[in-house]
Amino acid sequence: MNKKKVLFICTQNSARSQMAEGLLRSMYGHRYEVFSAGTNPFRVNPLLLQP
Repeated sequence: MNKKKVLFICTQNSARSQMAEGLLRSMYGHRYEVFSAGTNPFRVNPLLLQP
């Protein structure tokens, strides 16, 4: 089965698109290939990486 590709885009790719990518990947990673990007990339928000 070919996975559909999904790209989440936000301004800096520091939180929102990262969260959306993680959520879709954890819920439906077996069905979708998920990526995130930013129009003005910046570092990932460190609070996002905490468990």
